[in-house]
Amino acid sequence: MYHENPDSNILWTPSEATVEKALMTQFARKLGMELYPYERLHRFSIGNMSEFWQGFWEFAGIIGSGEGPIIDAGEPASMATTRFFPERKLNFAENMLAGDGSRVAVIEADESGILDQVTMAELRVRVAQVQGGLQRLGIAPGDRVAGMLPNNLDALVMMLAVTAYGGVWSSCSPEFGATGVVDRFGQISPRLMVVASDYLYNGVRHDIAGKSGEIAKKLKGLEHIIVIGDMDVPNAPCPVHKLNEISDASAAEPVFEQLPFDHPLYVVYTSGTTGLPKCIVHRAGGALLNLRKELMLHCDVQPGDRMLYYTNTAWMMYHWSIAALSCGATLVLYDGAAIPKKDGGLDCGALWRIAEQVQVTHFGTSPKYLTILEQSGYAVGAKHDLSSLRLIASAGAPLTVENFQWVYSQIKADLCLASISGGTEIVGCFVMGNPTMPVHAGEIQCPALGMAVKVLDERGVSVVGRKGDLVCTEAFPSMPLKFWGEGGWDRYFNEYFAEREGIWTHGDLAEFKVSGGVVISGRTDTTLKPGGVRIGTGEIYRVVENMKEVEDSLVIGYPRADDMEIWLFLVLKDNAPLDAALEKKLRDHLRNETSPRHIPKRIMAVSEIPYTLSGKKVEKAVLQVITGIEVKNKGSLINPACLEAFSDAVEAANAFEKPAAKAGSL
Repeated sequence: MYHENPDSNILWTPSEATVEKALMTQFARKLGMELYPYERLHRFSIGNMSEFWQGFWEFAGIIGSGEGPIIDAGEPASMATTRFFPERKLNFAENMLAGDGSRVAVIEADESGILDQVTMAELRVRVAQVQGGLQRLGIAPGDRVAGMLPNNLDALVMMLAVTAYGGVWSSCSPEFGATGVVDRFGQISPRLMVVASDYLYNGVRHDIAGKSGEIAKKLKGLEHIIVIGDMDVPNAPCPVHKLNEISDASAAEPVFEQLPFDHPLYVVYTSGTTGLPKCIVHRAGGALLNLRKELMLHCDVQPGDRMLYYTNTAWMMYHWSIAALSCGATLVLYDGAAIPKKDGGLDCGALWRIAEQVQVTHFGTSPKYLTILEQSGYAVGAKHDLSSLRLIASAGAPLTVENFQWVYSQIKADLCLASISGGTEIVGCFVMGNPTMPVHAGEIQCPALGMAVKVLDERGVSVVGRKGDLVCTEAFPSMPLKFWGEGGWDRYFNEYFAEREGIWTHGDLAEFKVSGGVVISGRTDTTLKPGGVRIGTGEIYRVVENMKEVEDSLVIGYPRADDMEIWLFLVLKDNAPLDAALEKKLRDHLRNETSPRHIPKRIMAVSEIPYTLSGKKVEKAVLQVITGIEVKNKGSLINPACLEAFSDAVEAANAFEKPAAKAGSL
C-alpha cells in the first residue's frame, strides 16, 4: 500500500481493501504491472500509447467493429493531426445503452425530491420511440440537433436518440437568455431544435414559450421544432411538433448506426463571457473512450454505483457525468437549484436528502457550492447518512485547502475528494482524482492516464515546485475534431498549438508539487503580473474568502502603463461597511500568508460577484466593464445585471480616493 511522509498534509489514505477492489488496480494488472507507484503506470500510458488505449478498449468492453492501427500520426506527423483507431467504428448511444435491461438506469429528481425511475430496458424503449419520431422528420446522420432542456430524463433520451443514428447533439440550459442561446445555436444552424415547456428553479416553474419562439426565428436553416410538454411556440418560423405526438409508440429497440471513430458526436461551447462562444466539435470515439477512462479508472465508477452530479445541460460536466451510464452506473438527474430558497431561507439539504435516499456513491459539485454550505454552517455528515458515498468530484474552479478540510470534517472522513480540472475543449480532464492514492489538502491528486501533462516555465522548461503553463505534449483521443464553422480547423489549431509548436497549451497557471499532485491557480489570461511576477487569482481568493468578514470576492489586474495593479472587489457579510480597519486586516493577511506582491492596490465593495451558469467567476468581463469595453455575451451569466455595479464602485473610489497601504516590494 502507498505510504507518505507522516508530516505531510494528507487528509485521506485509501484502505488496502479499497485499493484492491479499485478498477485502477485491476486495469494495471491487465497491463502486466502492479499499480504502485502510480507514476510508472502513468509513464506507461504516454510512452506506450497504442498498448495503453487498446488495453483500455478491451478492459472497458467498448462495443465497436473493425481492426487496423491504433494510432495514425498524420501527414506530416504532429500532435494536432494524430488520429486514434482510424479504422474502427462504433456508436456512442449503443455503448451508453448496453447491459442488463432490469437494472435501474435513471432516477429523476428535483427540488421536491425523487420523482421517478426507469430501468435500462424502459430507457431503450423510450429512446427507440423518439428515434422513430426523428426519422419521420427526416433527420439524418451528421444533422445538428439543438436542445434547450433541463437536466432530466427527457434530455437524456433525446440525446441518445439523436446520437443512436449518428446525429450531432448540442445542448443549452433553458435558463440561458435568448441572446446566449442564439450566440451558441446560431453558429451551428441546427435542422431541429428541441425545447422543454418550462424548467424549475427555486420552487418556481419558468415558462419559456416566448423565448423559444424568439430564438427559433434567429436560427438559419431550422426546419422543425419539437416541444416536450404542453406549450405553443409563438411566431414559430417552422413546423412545431409535440414529442408525444410524433414518437413511434410501436418501437421497442433503438437502431444503432456504427460510424467512424471520428464521427461528430457533440458540439459544446466555451463560456463566451468576452465574445461569441467557441463551438467545439467532439468525435464520438474520442469522447466515449476518454470519459470511460476517467470515470472507471480515476473515479472508480463500477456497475451498480449511483452518480449525482449537480450540473445543467450546457456545462461540460453534464456530458461527463451522464457517461457514467455506460459504466453500468445509475444516473441521478436533478432539475432545479442546488440550494433552493425555502420558507424564507436556504434549503441546504436538497441534494443531500436525495443522495441519502437513493444511496449515491459518487457526488459531483463545485467549490462555490461547498463554500456556501460551509458559510451556512450546514453539517452535512451529521444530518445525512452517507455511508454509501465513496467519492466527491469538484470542478469549475480550484478547491482551496479550506474546502478540502471542510469536506473531510463536515461531510465524510472516509472518501476520495477528487478535485478535477480540464475543460470543454477536451470533454474531460488533464489532472484529476485517483481513489487508490492519498488526498493532500489543496492538491489535485495526479495527471490523468494517457495525458502527457507538464508545467512549463517562461523558458519552456518543465518545472516542479514553481508555477507555469499547463501543457500536454502528446496526443490523446478526446482532442477536438475542430471548431464548427468556416476556418474551424485553423481556429482550433491557433487556439491551442500556435503558442508552442507541437504542444497543447491549455491556458491554466499550474504547479506540480513534490507529492506528485497539482495545484491550479487560475487561468493564464487572468493571471496577475504586478512587477512582472505571475500570481494566480486563486492564490488571493483562498486567503480573502477564508476571512469571516468576506462572503465572496473577485480580483482583476488593472493595466497601468507598462505594469499592472491588483484591484480587489469584496462582497461583505451582512452588507457590513468596508472600513480602514478591515482593509488593513485584509492586506496584513495577504502579506503574511502569500507575499507583498499579492496585496491589492485598491479594495472596493460590491453587492454581488458575477458568475457563469457553470459557477465560474468572470474576471475578464469585469475588467471589460471597468475599461469601457462592451461585454458581448451576458447571456452566459447567472447575474449579468451586477456588472454595472463594478463601474459604480470604481467611480466612487475615484471620487473619494483614500491613500492605499503600500503594496511592498520584493
